[in-house]
Amino acid sequence: MMDFKDTELNQMAKTQPIVLGASTWGIRNTFHSIVAILITILIVASIYANQDGQQEEEMIRTSTNSDLSNSKCDLFSGKWVFDNKSYPLYNGQKCTFMSDQLACEKFGREDLSYQYWRWQPHRCDLPRFNATALLERLRNRRLVFVGDSLNRNQWVSMVCLVEKSIPPTLKSMNSIANGSLSIFKAIEYNATIEFYWAPLLVESNSDNPVNHRLPDRVVRVQAIEKHARYWTDADILVFNSYLWWKRHIDVLWGSFGSPDGIYKAVETLRVYEMALRTWSEWVEIHVNRTKTHLFFVSMSPTHKRADEWGAAYGDNCYKETEPITKEGYWGRGSDPRMMHLVEKVLDDLRTRDLNVQMLNITQLSEFRKEGHPSINRKQWEPLSEEQLSNPSSYADCIHWCLPGVPDVWNELLYAHIFHL
Repeated sequence: MMDFKDTELNQMAKTQPIVLGASTWGIRNTFHSIVAILITILIVASIYANQDGQQEEEMIRTSTNSDLSNSKCDLFSGKWVFDNKSYPLYNGQKCTFMSDQLACEKFGREDLSYQYWRWQPHRCDLPRFNATALLERLRNRRLVFVGDSLNRNQWVSMVCLVEKSIPPTLKSMNSIANGSLSIFKAIEYNATIEFYWAPLLVESNSDNPVNHRLPDRVVRVQAIEKHARYWTDADILVFNSYLWWKRHIDVLWGSFGSPDGIYKAVETLRVYEMALRTWSEWVEIHVNRTKTHLFFVSMSPTHKRADEWGAAYGDNCYKETEPITKEGYWGRGSDPRMMHLVEKVLDDLRTRDLNVQMLNITQLSEFRKEGHPSINRKQWEPLSEEQLSNPSSYADCIHWCLPGVPDVWNELLYAHIFHL
């Protein structure tokens, strides 16, 4: 027979686990509830963030459409305004994928005023570049730049504009096709911004992305598939081709290396038009009109002759620190006949229900004689004593410092992308 203490202990032994179990269950239940609440909050926050991103994108699109729909709005007609509060749009020293060919500050340029100029259209405004909104627009899509080193200049600019908003582990860069295709990927968005090296658009003996400086330039003016297969399924294509046509080019009828090939000298404008026709035929046949949007960037001006803007004969962009202010300035390095050929080909495509938007960057870039790397870039070959004694002799007055002029080209592209 149990006494009171035994009975009490027995009852405690029977009831205590129940009490402890209830307590544990309560803690677990509370913990699970908190986790569920946190997950719910994260899901709701994610939905709202996505909605905010979509709303922000819609606001940009609506604002951009309003500006571009204004019959008086010509984004390419305007003036440069010094703006050291809003510009530059990124820190060139911190851009992970900056090219040493364009990193003027890194290579000793002390005057950085070239970074602070904003393009102001006469009767409307460029929308402020928003990297997150653009990446959202590019989600699950390919933006591909195709062309020469000036188009690569613009591509590097675009990568620098967007990559600052992406964590290091969520972005990557790689190349394929023997280095011809460089691919920047924003992993979270499954979006790529790519550059394909095709300086003449059609097949040529300068198609190697590294070893392309040859004494004799040759094109297969009717052959483009070698290049085009890499951009067939792109969602946005941005083409350019101009500078590499500014010297004598032979046309090859046949294949490279074939003993039966026929080489023929053709006048520059004629062979340029032939190449553009080959390109236009390809886009007309192969581009998915419901998916792919097309742009063609006009010629990028050079500043090799300082006498054109009133400086000393024989000088160039070396030591220039201010833009040209003369209204309508146009240097001899930009050939309007070639620009008109592009316009003619694009007009012909429109009659066949294929719209290619011209990004007319020529006039606005003409003013920016101080925006080139000049001597402030990586020199790929050792400089001679003669060159060192005369720095203007090796000044690069073709490409553009970054941050700088190509950022505005991309602001223009951005405005048109949100107008689509």
